Amino acid sequence: MNAINTIVTSLSSEEKEQFVPYLQKKNKRSDHKNIELFNFLAEGKHTSKEICQLLYPADKKGAYHALRKRLYRSLVNFTAQLNLDNESSADMQTIKYLLAARSFFLQQQPKVGHDLLKKSEELANDEQNYPLLNEILHTQIQYAHTLESIDLELCIEKFQSNQKLHQAEEQLNIAYAKMRQALNKFNYESEPLDFQSLLDHVLSEQNIDFEDSMSLKSLYQIMALSSMSASVDKNYANIEDFLISNYQRLRSHKGNEKHLYYHIEIVYMIANMLFRNKKFGDSLDYLDTMKDLMLRNKGKFYDRFDLRWRMLRALNLNYSGFPDNAIGLLIEGLDPRHANTELSFDARLALTMCYFQQNQLERAKNSYAKFYHTDKYYIERAGKEWVVKKNLMEILLHIELEHLDLAESRIRSFKRSYKRYLNNLGQSRVIAYLNLAEYYFKHPDEVTTKKFRAMVERSFDWKPLATEDIFVMSFYAWLKSKMESNPIYMTTLELVKRSQAVN
Repeated sequence: MNAINTIVTSLSSEEKEQFVPYLQKKNKRSDHKNIELFNFLAEGKHTSKEICQLLYPADKKGAYHALRKRLYRSLVNFTAQLNLDNESSADMQTIKYLLAARSFFLQQQPKVGHDLLKKSEELANDEQNYPLLNEILHTQIQYAHTLESIDLELCIEKFQSNQKLHQAEEQLNIAYAKMRQALNKFNYESEPLDFQSLLDHVLSEQNIDFEDSMSLKSLYQIMALSSMSASVDKNYANIEDFLISNYQRLRSHKGNEKHLYYHIEIVYMIANMLFRNKKFGDSLDYLDTMKDLMLRNKGKFYDRFDLRWRMLRALNLNYSGFPDNAIGLLIEGLDPRHANTELSFDARLALTMCYFQQNQLERAKNSYAKFYHTDKYYIERAGKEWVVKKNLMEILLHIELEHLDLAESRIRSFKRSYKRYLNNLGQSRVIAYLNLAEYYFKHPDEVTTKKFRAMVERSFDWKPLATEDIFVMSFYAWLKSKMESNPIYMTTLELVKRSQAVN
């Protein structure tokens, strides 16, 4: 997807409606082709070549590309103006007070200047805006000599205290960036990663203490780091208390409305962690909170989070015994205009899994058929771990559809491509699982025998049921359903319920 399409699809419905009048005011020409082009892009029904022919039947490619460039500049300016208009009113008022105060100092009106600085300081403190507060306190110190009642030592003390908070926030931002980069290399380049050791090293290197008083953004970053650690070792139980207790600190935070984006991210993070810990009711409660937050500020972030919200809600419903509701949510959320994004890949794979568990094999096959790119393409966009899950889904689908030659071929290809990667990650049980799947379709009559059960028991280093990853459990449920001659979905729910009982 090119830049102009990316910008158009990122606009909310309300913003798209606002953009047309914005263009009309800017237009000096009468043909308004830029509005037509925008409407075509917003609809998402035509290719670039088709749009060119619709706008310029004489096939004026040069004029079309010039029009795209003009529209791109207008979209950038419009987006910038939107963000400026939506900037925190408290921040804007703080800046106005600061600028006014400096003006009064230059006019030899120190009493008015310091009164305005006091008001700006109070607002910046409420917002925990450390960079802006730094400027305010710097100005207080600079002009402390102009008024006898100003306590210079107190100003210096506040300035130094704020600098520590600002530095802590910046150090955490650096740590967050380093951890994200390491996780990207792990996901996309298959580099080995001991995430906890790396996390400890980076936090120590940046002199970061989790108990430091930080901004809402920093609190989000701390929680995101802990979630990243859990995503690597698939142990979400260890971070549950940490995430929820930190969220209690966030709920009364004065900067909630200003930092609405981070608030939504944190609530989603907790909802996802609770889902991975099989606490579906609690996860759905947090998703209700997330939906309320998404609707705030005129739904500014609604479109950005809608598919994530739908997908996680669908997964909770699916594992709670409401598969039809889950499938409906996923179908509604899949937008053809966003078909090549990592999030849409997740939603498509989740939909395929739901169909598969319901034994709706033709629908599962048709859904999976939308993955028509190469593994390399998906690795670059979604990571190798995701591609492993996608390929496992394909192999099971071929087995169920009795495409046994294809299944055998895909298993061989999978082992060639991913065996070393999985062994390096300590996930050799994936290969053991495939060996059992292959044995099953070559010897289907033996799957219910004691011999096969013993083979399964010997093949894995079993994790405690309470801490087993729900998606790993789902793959195993397929094999268990064959051993017990039961439907896969019911077997999956039984395993999940046993895990919940242990918890």
